[in-house]
Amino acid sequence: MRVTKRVFFLGVLMMAAVCAAAPAAERTSENDARLRRGLKQYPEADNDGDGVLTDAEARAFLAKRGARREKAGKQGYTVPPDHADVKYGPYDRNVLDLWLAKRDDGKPTPLVIFIHGGGFSGGNKTKLDTRLVPQFHAAGVSVASINYRLIDSGPFPIPMHDGARAIQFLRHHADEYGLDKERFACFGGSAGGCMSMWLAFHDDLADPDNPDPVLRESTRITCAAPFAGQSSVDMRTLTDWFGCENLTEHPSTRRFFGVEDLDELETPEKIALMKEASPITHLTRDDPPTFAVYSGPNKPVDETTPSGTWVHHPRLGIKLKEAMDRLGIECHVQYKDGPPVTEYPSPVQFMIRKLSAP
Repeated sequence: MRVTKRVFFLGVLMMAAVCAAAPAAERTSENDARLRRGLKQYPEADNDGDGVLTDAEARAFLAKRGARREKAGKQGYTVPPDHADVKYGPYDRNVLDLWLAKRDDGKPTPLVIFIHGGGFSGGNKTKLDTRLVPQFHAAGVSVASINYRLIDSGPFPIPMHDGARAIQFLRHHADEYGLDKERFACFGGSAGGCMSMWLAFHDDLADPDNPDPVLRESTRITCAAPFAGQSSVDMRTLTDWFGCENLTEHPSTRRFFGVEDLDELETPEKIALMKEASPITHLTRDDPPTFAVYSGPNKPVDETTPSGTWVHHPRLGIKLKEAMDRLGIECHVQYKDGPPVTEYPSPVQFMIRKLSAP
């Protein structure tokens, strides 16, 4: 199978494709197809207005947009956390916020962990909609929201292993925070949905002999509720699912897999890495139930479909449900014009019921 020259995977910003390492002669929209598409989609990136987008202008545009998003993220929550910026690991982005529920019976509370999206290249924990916190608290469920290292720090599995460590940290400190360490769930959008599924389906990453007591804890969870998450990030799988050899370039793939050219994804090492990074690869009969939501309809995908559309496409959930149904694992998929989910009124209620079940 021919490897497409259009980058796959998670995120929302088409212009981020120009962040790949530049060759000696600067690329411009006159000699680089990606920059031509970027100029068409974001004409404001042409800073000097000469009708030509340079690699330097594209990078500056991305940096400016990233700074605006980061500033917006620092505006804070509408419901302040009980514990803010708790360090769960050694890196700057290994921090989490925690909203603790209180039960009348004084028993430990279950916990839902929100994992933000952003194509593994942006976003932060303040993407949590804190209007959900009172809903969880009313059911006696605590809430956490985590940051994790992005792919500017390095490729997969760095983000996923940070997510795993956050779970392990909260389990290790369950007594301190009054948490029921046997009842944890994960939810999140896009990249956060992908990570939620990866953590749900992957074998336990607990290392019983690790000198770090945090890493001795389990990474297994009770359920997952991804929104617009990627059940697979394997290029070969996705071209098969969509019936399209040339899926539109997505900005995060090269850095997520640590390649400079997509031809490298044809190597046995990278093929194995794509499979390891795909949640659906790890499905086994003992995996937890899942409620996946997608906002769009199940429409055909072709080489003109924007990457932001196909990476959040309901077919990713439909294929997941097919695989989970074959294994006898509970799975619900909700999408526009799709069959309604009748068992649960919402993903929030799904998580609450699963975490509250005897």
